[in-house]
Amino acid sequence: MLTYSFDDRGTEALYEYLYRQIKDDISNNKLKPKEKLPSKRALAKHLDISTITVENAYSQLMAEGYIYSVPRSGFYVSDISADDYKFSDTSQYKPRTYKKDAKDNNQETILDSPKYFMDFDQETILDSPKYFMDFVNNNTAPDNFPFTRWAKLIRETMAEERDNLMIKSPSLGVYQLRCAIVNYLYQFRGMDVEPEQVVVGAGTEYLYGLIIQLLGHESKYAVEDPGYQKIARIYKANKVKCVHIPLDNEGINIDALEESAADVVHITPSHHFPTGIVTPISRRHELLTWALKSEKRYIIEDDYDSEFRLLGKPIPALQSIDMSNKVIYINTFSKSLTSTIRISYMVLPKPLIERYNKELSFYACTVSNFEQYTLAKFLERGYLEIHINRMRNYYRKTRDILLENIMKRKDDKKINIMEEDAGLHFLLQVDTKISDKQLVMRAAENGINVSCLSQYYYDRSNIKDHILVINYSGVDTEYIEEGVDRLFEVF
Repeated sequence: MLTYSFDDRGTEALYEYLYRQIKDDISNNKLKPKEKLPSKRALAKHLDISTITVENAYSQLMAEGYIYSVPRSGFYVSDISADDYKFSDTSQYKPRTYKKDAKDNNQETILDSPKYFMDFDQETILDSPKYFMDFVNNNTAPDNFPFTRWAKLIRETMAEERDNLMIKSPSLGVYQLRCAIVNYLYQFRGMDVEPEQVVVGAGTEYLYGLIIQLLGHESKYAVEDPGYQKIARIYKANKVKCVHIPLDNEGINIDALEESAADVVHITPSHHFPTGIVTPISRRHELLTWALKSEKRYIIEDDYDSEFRLLGKPIPALQSIDMSNKVIYINTFSKSLTSTIRISYMVLPKPLIERYNKELSFYACTVSNFEQYTLAKFLERGYLEIHINRMRNYYRKTRDILLENIMKRKDDKKINIMEEDAGLHFLLQVDTKISDKQLVMRAAENGINVSCLSQYYYDRSNIKDHILVINYSGVDTEYIEEGVDRLFEVF
């Protein structure tokens, strides 16, 4: 029977401490692949804790792929081994401080959340009409933005940073902001990186362009299929080869990736858009092993909405277990704050940041000093954490109201809800004879903007029909009941 002492857990929640202890035992091979774990009830009784504590710990371990369940049998340890790759695990995160007067010559960048709509004839829908309810786009409601705190910080920035506001920003971005980003990543994403590795930029599209220049136009880039179509368009607009790699139940297919002869793969392992798949730890090791096979190979980790996992802890970043400098981490504040704040960043492996400084440091940072210093203060004072916690509760309430109204109209033979805990969208499978194109058009006529999973496929032979992608981040709860009624009229 598993035995752990909780005497040294400090302020950590019981379930988080138990999750970490079991995770460490699996990572260190103390618990072997396929080894059966105690039942939730038996382990709770043995450790003198509640069953819900064990259930939460097991749920997080399952989400990350460390264990799996067998119906009517129990829980078992997953095989997380990789032949060529050894990994580290950062379990305890502590805030770190950096000297404000440190010298620095670098810059930074970030990535956009996937909200791109592709018509079935592969034509982009441009100016959409105003809908009664929009399940495609995410717009932050004015009441949800922390205007009071932001305004206060703007005034402080103008008073305290007057001289710095007039000085040209380093290419990588303002050092104070990069320090704040690094501390945030260390505490909440388990990433042990330095401010000198961070590049700040106005939007992820700009950062993609820098990555292409760093890795070379002769490299072949791979993207997920289905996936966020705009990424592939950006690569193709930059005149580089781009291939689409199919997914399986654990994320991007490794065999297909090998066969593609790609040099760089762009993935969303913590929450794939649009399927909601979370890449388990075993597949993450396979990806890192794939990258090790060639000096030219790199993984771009798009962590676009990792903060908003609504069940359990956020999934650890792939970069946090990368010991070979193969992962380029990219993220944005447009999802956590508002889509109109175009501040993104990327974390480059140390060899790549050295190349950046030699070859691309002539670029000016594309984010104004004014915004950078304001955001730095917002991060330093813990306001982003407070805001994300508040918004997580808000989105959970919105999702629950939406699911409740769907369940009222639910016919067990016709409706299936999937991936409702992964992030700010879920999948709704419906049993209908009309085509996906007709479904979307009829919904639009009824004032509902919705997309289907089939719209995000490049390889049309792999399409799964009649699965709606329900993004609820911009939905007003006051109108959900009527919005669901209008949607169901379409079926």
